[in-house]
Amino acid sequence: MAFGRSSTGRRKRPVEPVTLKLLVAGGFGVGKTTLVGAVSEIRPLRTEETLTEAGRPVDDLRGVETKSTTTVAMDFGRITVREDLVLYLFGTPGQDRFWFLWDELAQGALGAVVLCDTRRLEDSFAAIDYFERRGIPFAVAVNCFEGAARFPAGTVRTALDLDPDVPLMMCDARDRESVKAVLVAVVEHALTLAARTREPVTT
Repeated sequence: MAFGRSSTGRRKRPVEPVTLKLLVAGGFGVGKTTLVGAVSEIRPLRTEETLTEAGRPVDDLRGVETKSTTTVAMDFGRITVREDLVLYLFGTPGQDRFWFLWDELAQGALGAVVLCDTRRLEDSFAAIDYFERRGIPFAVAVNCFEGAARFPAGTVRTALDLDPDVPLMMCDARDRESVKAVLVAVVEHALTLAARTREPVTT
């Protein structure tokens, strides 16, 4: 049988993929740019600028003292999960002074990843609150940095005060397969919640 043809001899129509938008959020220096770059099949669009002395009074560098750049608008990447599913990833800026961009980036998003660092879990609260208030489905991914303490998922869930149905996963933001598993979990979670809202109410 010729490649690209069905058993009837007709050429198969190309699959028109569904495209979905996901946000990647979290505190400053948690690994958002790394995560997007690890899975993107295109060269990621990055809007990084060098940290300056002028920004030190407003930029919290505790725990990331060696970081020399920061995302000032967004990171952008794309990954084809399946032939019929493409994800567009938008990494949000982590610093408070760039939060005015979040509302623009969140428009049309199916869901989000909140990336966490166990050394600075408090930096994740703002992103979690943001998505909870706006009803945007999200999953929490703990980026397992070398040298960082490892905690059971239940301990992290309690510390972040997450609802029981919010997915929480350990990941390595540098590893494509690890990140891909997180993205799939977000999509599945968002679609599950969407299906629930469409279910008829029975009495």
